[in-house]
Amino acid sequence: AAGLIVAGGLLQLVPFGSDHTNPAVIQEPAWDSPHSRELVKHACFNCHSNETVWPWYSNIAPVSWLTQRDVNQGRAHLNFSEWNDPLSQADDVPEEVQAGGMPPWFYLPLHPEARLTKQERRELIHGLEKTLRPAKP
Repeated sequence: AAGLIVAGGLLQLVPFGSDHTNPAVIQEPAWDSPHSRELVKHACFNCHSNETVWPWYSNIAPVSWLTQRDVNQGRAHLNFSEWNDPLSQADDVPEEVQAGGMPPWFYLPLHPEARLTKQERRELIHGLEKTLRPAKP
């Protein structure tokens, strides 16, 4: 038991995932409604924006490493705070939400704000479709 405590303490010396500064918000999509933005904020922003809320456990290794990795990967795939970068835009987002791939199952137990009712999920998908695929004039 003492060995595990010492090992856990030594893990805290590994810095990856301990500097939780958020980059500046550059540009967001032209949201179809404030409600859509609010749903996306609750369900997606922690990993897919520069407005990540870092919980207390994100400062404790090895959870900090996993959290940092997930945020880095999420932002690299889709970042609602850097919408000026065409590579960060993804047309498949509504389908990912519809299929249940987002938010991932392991995220939800510690982030109850990301749990959506069936109605909220439908509204989120509709809002994402209207925001990410606006009707062409």
